[in-house]
Amino acid sequence: MNQAQPIQTDKKPPRVLVIGGGYGGLKAVLGLQRKLTVPADITFISKHDYHYQTTLLHKVAIGTLSSRKARIFYRKILNPQKIHFIKDKIIKLCPEDNKVIGNGGEYHYDYLIIALGFKPDNFGVKGVDKNTYKLSSLNAALKLMKNIEHKFKEYTHTKNLQDLSVVVCGTGFTGIEFTAELATQLDELCLICGIDRSLPQLTCIGRSPHILPVFEEKLAKIAESKLTKLGVRIISGATIEEIKEGKVIAYYKDNERQKLEIQGNTILWSAGVKGSDIIEHSSLPNKKGRIPVNAQLQCETYPNIYVVGDSALATSKDVIHAPTAQLSAQMGDYIADLFVAKLSGKKFKRPFVFKHRGTVCSIGHTDGVGVVFHKNVQGEIAAFMKNTIENKWLFSLGGFEMVFKKGQFRYRTSN
Repeated sequence: MNQAQPIQTDKKPPRVLVIGGGYGGLKAVLGLQRKLTVPADITFISKHDYHYQTTLLHKVAIGTLSSRKARIFYRKILNPQKIHFIKDKIIKLCPEDNKVIGNGGEYHYDYLIIALGFKPDNFGVKGVDKNTYKLSSLNAALKLMKNIEHKFKEYTHTKNLQDLSVVVCGTGFTGIEFTAELATQLDELCLICGIDRSLPQLTCIGRSPHILPVFEEKLAKIAESKLTKLGVRIISGATIEEIKEGKVIAYYKDNERQKLEIQGNTILWSAGVKGSDIIEHSSLPNKKGRIPVNAQLQCETYPNIYVVGDSALATSKDVIHAPTAQLSAQMGDYIADLFVAKLSGKKFKRPFVFKHRGTVCSIGHTDGVGVVFHKNVQGEIAAFMKNTIENKWLFSLGGFEMVFKKGQFRYRTSN
């Protein structure tokens, strides 16, 4: 077993390095900033100088949430006296040498907290990387928004109906929330661009027997009915074989001979995610970029490395099936408490336990479906709960001031 141990010289404060600025990494850093009372050299590295809520990227992609409002700059919420923030992209992990390498140089640590997030998984489907858009980052969402806006505005000149056809591959949360957000905005988009509302086509295709497979079938059918009323064509139980330029080729799982060809010049790939490539190509034990961890989110091969969020491959069943953002945030809080105790020389035996408080899928800004405290909710109540969840996250970062500035409210969008 490789066990790179913390290297500490006498009386120097321990070096704690946190890499990745998503829900888990940011929560860990803010928890240490707030609770740690003993000396420690804490460095936080992210490839962006801002945080964004990945659960709201579908709004950015449709233009109902502005990029300005979506960004939360780290330096506005971090105390430089306690946390040293560095904007850099990590390109290599060297656990044997207690260091990571970024574009800006090498960073040594005694303890490493990995929170490198996710990337889309193409599942080996030909053409995904070349011919689809993804909702993997704020910049990717903005790229998709500009594409949709350009194609609709130029339609009066191009007269290409395929420019008004959008195909969404994947019927999980990302795909359905994007589809619903776009469907609820099509009336206004067509009005602005002078397009007959009957011309745009919106198709959502997935492998599962019904959309939103994390929900029970009854709730998924309610969501499907809402989307159908918005004019969305839903194809379930289909396996995508290839993505060509302007075309998705698939077949029904029980009939490989019955080919489907769905045409559209905007194709979104939201069929699933995996962990970080940096982890996948490192010497750390991992499965598709996710590191197996013990009950305290520790990499047992390298005990001075801890992992949170999408970078962690936890073993208990409820964790695997948990909503990503909620799970990541709870992991970050837990790691902060663990390190406060560890750096203070106190014992910390409590294992990480995920508390599932609810999952809501928005169907546009004022509708949705979900499960909150084990009860099914839908309609405006679900939308209210979704906004409450997003606002609670903002409150944890910057209190009521942050909520008022960047929060989600009943009738307030960037429109």
